[in-house]
Amino acid sequence: MKLTSEQTAIVNSRGNIKINAVAGSGKTTTLIAYAQARKEGRILYIAFNKSVKTEAERKFRELKMDNVRVETAHSLAHYYIVQGSGYKVRKDVYRTTEIAEILGLPSASNMKHAEYVLANHINKFFTYFCNSDKAKVEDLDYENVVFEPEAKRFAKNFKELILRYTRYLLAKMDKGEIEILHDFYLKKFQQMKPQLPYDYILFDEGQDASEAMLDVFLTQKACKVIVGDTHQQIYAWRFAINSLEKVDYPVFHLSSSFRFSNEIASLATRILKWKKHLGLDGRVIINGYGDSEDTKMKAVLARTNMGLLIKAIELLIEKETIKTLYFEGRFERYTYADEGASIYDVLNLHLGKLAHINDKLIASMANMAELEDYIEKTEDSQLAMIVEVVKKYGELLPEYINIIKKNHIANDDKTKVEMIFSTVHKCKGMEYDEVTLVDDFITEVKLRKFITDFGLKKLNISKLCEEINLLYVAVTRTKNILNIPVELLPVSGIRTIARDVELEEK
Repeated sequence: MKLTSEQTAIVNSRGNIKINAVAGSGKTTTLIAYAQARKEGRILYIAFNKSVKTEAERKFRELKMDNVRVETAHSLAHYYIVQGSGYKVRKDVYRTTEIAEILGLPSASNMKHAEYVLANHINKFFTYFCNSDKAKVEDLDYENVVFEPEAKRFAKNFKELILRYTRYLLAKMDKGEIEILHDFYLKKFQQMKPQLPYDYILFDEGQDASEAMLDVFLTQKACKVIVGDTHQQIYAWRFAINSLEKVDYPVFHLSSSFRFSNEIASLATRILKWKKHLGLDGRVIINGYGDSEDTKMKAVLARTNMGLLIKAIELLIEKETIKTLYFEGRFERYTYADEGASIYDVLNLHLGKLAHINDKLIASMANMAELEDYIEKTEDSQLAMIVEVVKKYGELLPEYINIIKKNHIANDDKTKVEMIFSTVHKCKGMEYDEVTLVDDFITEVKLRKFITDFGLKKLNISKLCEEINLLYVAVTRTKNILNIPVELLPVSGIRTIARDVELEEK
């Protein structure tokens, strides 16, 4: 492949650099070319996730570049911390009820489910610390990452208790008394201050790195390259940081996208300009050189699991416009919260069928009002979304889910389905011939209303910025056609939007 002038400049660079690369700009191709120009050096390529790691390994293997080692941050940490240590790694996170039991958390006579609310905050503080670059839990102020009023009030009133039990949980993992989590061994890896035996370290998707991994990266003596897209940061809720903004290296750009047309590029840049409403710099140059005319692989993308589920019910059952579908990352995951509560448990609570509830947390609730009070005190957005869809469909929900399962194509064979369904988080790095967006993203009108109603000082600017990023990432998944609800378009661009962007009529 012939390199662009921007790619050539990166390959020929010297010393530590950072690369700001727009969606579809050939980051992997550029990093491989960079590595090929340094065949005599020992190279570590840090990929974002397992699927990217597998694909990168395949490409380097085909090029017979055995001087390159490909790892994710966690697989690298696992090699140094877990192997031969005696630690047992838990596959899933600990549920709130499990943490309450492990730590022997106290209940309270004046607050229902106090031990579970406390456990939820401990779990969040644990994750916050493990992803940070701080040496001690006390070095962090947990209140800074709690925003909803009721949850923030709880965090403030029980600050010392949350801190004490978070340290206790960390200590139990450190001693091997309980199974350790992936975030825990990554934190131990950062705290051991390793010096890795490489001449070059290439760090991909730097906009969504944790502080802990960035600290490991920055302290290496190797020549360092960090690449990412400032505007594709969408994991701040997992305490990721935009590492590109934290690194003071000479900056290079990949501004040409080979995925989509210039019309899509123009829409993407206009969406990013919404950041100006927040007092941020949303300027970016994107040149779209994609010219695909394929329409084979079609996808529906949503902001949330529940938004996606509602759209699937609409297209498959209510309108009957599709007959087969596939959910990225297995359909079952869309009907469960991360901690294990299922949509059926919440439905049974809603219907008063308490004896049919399996999840211990949901079973502890007497009614939906208690669950909603718990959600307010914990900021549990996943449970909140499940409650929303349960209230919308009620007793019809099991039938609808069964119909989806019946028409779902398994075994990851996307080529046989009429429509792929995915949230933006699950399709990160992917691309489709035709993309249809669900209307659960932020809009410019909503953004302006937030600012008018509350003022910038009272808003969570970073969260709103990430909401804009989510829409940008969704828009830039298409290679050809984009079906977008009118309300998601930039206010100033509704009448002038390019012909290749189809407006979905409401």
